[in-house]
Amino acid sequence: MPRPITILVGALGGDGGGVLCDWIVAAAHSQGLAVQATQIPGVAQRTGATTYYLEIMPTPGPAPAVLALNPAMGEVDVALATELLEAGRMIFNGFVTPDRTTLVASTHRVLSIGERSAMGDGSFDLGRLLRAVKERSKAQILFDMDQAAEESGGVLNAVLLGALAGSGRLPIPEQAFEAAIREGGKAVDANLAGFAFGRGHARGELAQVVLEHRKRQAAAHGIEDLIERARRSYPAASLDMVEEGIRRLAAYQDRRYATLYLDRLDAVAALGSAGLLRDTARHLAVRMSFEDVIRVAQAKTSRERLARVRAEVRAKADEPVALTEHFKPGIDEICAVLPPALARRILVWAQRTGRLGKIHLPMRVRTTTIWGFARLRFLAAMRWWRPHSFRYAEEQAEIERWLADIRAAAPLGVELAREIAELARLIKGYGDTFKRGLGNYRRIVAEIVAPALAGQLPPKVAADAIASARVAALADPDGESLSRTLAALAASGAMLRRAAE
Repeated sequence: MPRPITILVGALGGDGGGVLCDWIVAAAHSQGLAVQATQIPGVAQRTGATTYYLEIMPTPGPAPAVLALNPAMGEVDVALATELLEAGRMIFNGFVTPDRTTLVASTHRVLSIGERSAMGDGSFDLGRLLRAVKERSKAQILFDMDQAAEESGGVLNAVLLGALAGSGRLPIPEQAFEAAIREGGKAVDANLAGFAFGRGHARGELAQVVLEHRKRQAAAHGIEDLIERARRSYPAASLDMVEEGIRRLAAYQDRRYATLYLDRLDAVAALGSAGLLRDTARHLAVRMSFEDVIRVAQAKTSRERLARVRAEVRAKADEPVALTEHFKPGIDEICAVLPPALARRILVWAQRTGRLGKIHLPMRVRTTTIWGFARLRFLAAMRWWRPHSFRYAEEQAEIERWLADIRAAAPLGVELAREIAELARLIKGYGDTFKRGLGNYRRIVAEIVAPALAGQLPPKVAADAIASARVAALADPDGESLSRTLAALAASGAMLRRAAE
């Protein structure tokens, strides 16, 4: 009897893994192929996927007496993953092998709890993950299926099914998959569009479509000329970060703010290091798009977010969705959008009376009601006010000091300048998170960066010290690990100076 074709599917909650499995089973049955499917429940809080295992006989005929219920290591023909880290899990567990497995996976990421809770960038090394995917599988079909679903107006599982059909690994014609979608009777048109998009992408037919989409995005914000300016001025190795920064800041504030971003990068580009420019471009875009209540309101009321929420709960066009937002701003968050002079007076009063960090204003806003949406939309429309706010003035001053340190360090050593650029990872968020990160950043600048720029530390020693201090600060939000590291660095520096004397 011929060996069955084995398929392993890893899907996150909400990605429609069960529906995908049903489509495959229905398509196989329509061709007279014996098939068996097993669901293996995952765990909650984004710590593992729900997996589905299927065995399909390659030719019609009498069903075999036994088909396996679970996958075996080294014996999976096709692995499907709705998110890139789930492909990595399959590889780690030995189900994907270079002598046998075709891996079909989306390259987008949904961060795990551990990645989200890290003080700095806790995300898994994407380059390492992609290398493992390409080295440990026989063939790969990899693209951003989440974006493809958005482009097509469909959903991710339909795009994944299309990619599976386009792979040619199953003895099932494309028409059978389309018929299975129609028989399912749910969002048929959208699912067929997603299926066609995924099938075309698997065949390499959609590069031009994605390019056109990016052009439309740039045109929507009126920033085509800024992107062209970057392409003319900066090394190709830095353009991915620079262009994303332009788009991010134009959406965050306006075209003028994106222009300021490029003006600041021009001074860094003049230093002659593509690596330093790329690092600075990345962190500068994040620092310039700092989180304030205006930004929160902007995000909460965006059309894309509301559409995403409806898609996540699988709401039909005629079904209402009730959405309640919870806010708890404190005195510092409120002062962030006030004029600088007024904000400083309030903060001094709150600090003196012990109210800072202890008084909050809990709010529940239903953004799916006219009044609730209008309240947040009014706040989001205050973008024009942001350049006049206290937080904006403080952030721009900090950014200019950071850029000045980078420019001053570059003649001493590019590695030192890059480490100073990386220090920006400590500054993020708002409230207590922002205060702790900024405090740790200023300690490192005062105790390592300033002495290095003054010539009191060798550039190589200073670069290593900054890296060690940054890692310590990211590992411990309370700063105890940073204190120990700075003390150890100070002691070693004193020993080196005594030895030199």
